[in-house]
Amino acid sequence: MKLGIVGLTNVGKSTLFNAITQAGAQSANYPFCTIEPNVGIVSVPDTRLEVLAKMYNTEKVTPATIEFVDIAGLVKGASRGEGLGNKFLSHIREVDAIIHVVRCFEDTNIIHVEGSVSPLRDIETINLELIFADLEMVDKRYERVSKIARNDKKYAAEAQLLQKIKETLDDGKPARILEYTDEEKEMLKEIALLTLKPVIYAANVSETDFTNGIENNKFVQDVTKFAQSENAQVLPISAKIEEDISQLEADEKQIFLEEMNLTQSGLDRLIQKSYALLGLISYLTAGQPEVRAWTITKGTKAPQAAGKIHTDFERGFIRAEVIAYDDLVANGSMTAAKEKGLVRSEGKEYVVKDGDIILFRFNV
Repeated sequence: MKLGIVGLTNVGKSTLFNAITQAGAQSANYPFCTIEPNVGIVSVPDTRLEVLAKMYNTEKVTPATIEFVDIAGLVKGASRGEGLGNKFLSHIREVDAIIHVVRCFEDTNIIHVEGSVSPLRDIETINLELIFADLEMVDKRYERVSKIARNDKKYAAEAQLLQKIKETLDDGKPARILEYTDEEKEMLKEIALLTLKPVIYAANVSETDFTNGIENNKFVQDVTKFAQSENAQVLPISAKIEEDISQLEADEKQIFLEEMNLTQSGLDRLIQKSYALLGLISYLTAGQPEVRAWTITKGTKAPQAAGKIHTDFERGFIRAEVIAYDDLVANGSMTAAKEKGLVRSEGKEYVVKDGDIILFRFNV
């Protein structure tokens, strides 16, 4: 999974990226500090892996990972090539979802590119640039498709879809607010619209607001209301607090979180929201050589899940031996679980569930 972190300049975008990836991206109080996208790979927190590692006395633990991309700050006119426009837009096309950092704090020491703090204005600035870029793409494709739509039902359906999207974009709204049929979703895979990508608005608040109660922050309230109108998510977060957490050792981190009355870091909450937003789950494989988490989409069937490990597993799939994580832990061993009939043999139609521990049988 690849998540792109975007935002106007000086909203805390690179500070947040540094904190959650500890990748050391440059962060400074001036525009275009980030030019080429910085990339950081982060392990997905999963306490189940450590439990299984102890159970199997395993040699290696491999968690699932997320790739965070810190994309250059954007200015008005990016869709026309202003600033780092075209490069900015091309980097967004490559990610699965967008983490849009929005400044929700006042600080006279940190310059705002527009001269004042207004998260809804900032959101509109970036959203409009993405909408303009999508409109250009939709117009070009519609012009080409409409010419052959009269004699081809497939292209006629696509022309109708493009017209529906164009009307939405013309209203200044993203393509993701619309509902699509399965057939339309297949068509959209070829178009790769920017405003179709799932979005989490990371409402960056001050340390004081975060600890005293974000419910009193009007900026966050505004962002939350707006996000609901366009099928997006909101995650209140303090980039400064995350920066502090990132510099601590594991035991110090836990103490710090407790002192802040937090049960999870912002990174953990961001990953959970990202998984939910993209409809992702993890299944597990466990044995003495390695305990590992594999990320798949909800609804994935056993052969396709096996294909995440190796294409041969999917091609030669015979069956999957499956046990739920909770059942295995409750019984203490695979042997004890088998004696109680908790290990199931599942075929090609089995839909894998989060936390399933699976051994695939295959023959190529």
